[in-house]
Amino acid sequence: MKRPVAFLAIALATFLAACSQQPANNSTTSVSGDNGATPSLTPVTLMLNWYPEAEHGGYYAAMVHGYFEEQGLDVTIQPGRPNAPVIQQVARGEIEFGVINADRIILARAQDARLKGLFAPLANSPRCLLVHAESGIESFEQLKDVTLMMRRENAWAQFLINRLPLEGVDVVPNTSSLAPFLANKKAVKQGYIISEPFVAKSQGADVRTLQVAELGFNPYTSVLMARDELVTQQPQLVQKMVAASLQGWQKYLGSPAETNQRIHELNPEMDLEILDYGVQALKEHCVEHDSQNAIGAMTPDRWKTLVSQLEELEMITLGSVDAAELYLSSP
Repeated sequence: MKRPVAFLAIALATFLAACSQQPANNSTTSVSGDNGATPSLTPVTLMLNWYPEAEHGGYYAAMVHGYFEEQGLDVTIQPGRPNAPVIQQVARGEIEFGVINADRIILARAQDARLKGLFAPLANSPRCLLVHAESGIESFEQLKDVTLMMRRENAWAQFLINRLPLEGVDVVPNTSSLAPFLANKKAVKQGYIISEPFVAKSQGADVRTLQVAELGFNPYTSVLMARDELVTQQPQLVQKMVAASLQGWQKYLGSPAETNQRIHELNPEMDLEILDYGVQALKEHCVEHDSQNAIGAMTPDRWKTLVSQLEELEMITLGSVDAAELYLSSP
């Protein structure tokens, strides 16, 4: 899928040129080339917030197609899991980069974890609620007298609870299994539009989705992040990681087959049909609607809105987080 990328590409090229005179990172490994030269690759780790899935596709594409290496990086992608300590490890400097959603960056910064978003491939959140079509529910306002399976501690869940009447709604903990949802026609379940709807339909369920972003809570998703210290002290490394990630996401959205095969090998539960469905569903989420921004670009207004929403939910103290410090603006 072609997207306007000229602005970001020019900005990256300008920044890299400006940084070309800086000392190279000392943490490198040597790889011998065919011509006898020994180009250096800088080893870095990228930790995911979940098991490998389509929402991480661009990062894996950058590895599969050699874009990290072209930038001089030897990247290890470390799969996540439930409650993966991405924020803690990046904040402590144990790993260089992590993938997390934008609201988590704000919550971490409010707790003095100095993290910064670098690149946001999913401009629109794929977070959704699954409902059975036969329930007749077509909007969030119609959620009543149902069992709602969601993790209420998450910011988006708190937003729903505070925004909606939820009359007669029983909120219960979410599980990874779809079985309880499929067995109860009055159940509603949290999910991502890139996977759970496909799985539910493949098991014979007729479902529709309610997208949380349409209710007004729309954090950037699968955000590449690093600690402030790395951004300040090693800007060239950061920009190389961003440039390779951008190229990876462009490749994944346009030609995902080879990358999906690799993701499937790493996470067999994600079969190729699910991954193909996922990448098609992702395409409309990678650039803001009615926007000419490049893939990965972020805006101050979006960060300010998210900070204000978390303040209103009393998940952070009023004035404790400066939106301007949350993300890397174009150089």
